[in-house]
Amino acid sequence: QVHLVESGGGLVQPGGSLKLSCAASGLTFSTYGMGWYRQAPGKERELVATISSAGDNTYYADSVNGRFTISRDNSKNTVSLQMNSLKPEDMAVYYCHAVRSDGINWGQGTQGTASS
Repeated sequence: QVHLVESGGGLVQPGGSLKLSCAASGLTFSTYGMGWYRQAPGKERELVATISSAGDNTYYADSVNGRFTISRDNSKNTVSLQMNSLKPEDMAVYYCHAVRSDGINWGQGTQGTASS
């Protein structure tokens, strides 16, 4: 059974930084593309960033490009999202996502917040 467990959320001042981590188990991690999504109150879940299975390709939503960095460690089955220059509009629940041609898996989410 696949488990994705996010951690690292919290409350920071605008302009601050947070690093989210996702620990994966129950899957061959290196064969999955990984990503982070977020859902703000009253809004639909949106894609934030993705990283390929080998870690050699990344994608960022325009709203976070240049501020967020996604990375992965296939030896530790983890994927991270470094969030810098946080804005109040980055306040959301952040979800880890693992995808392969035969399935999609979601974590339970962690609250990432920038609040003045």
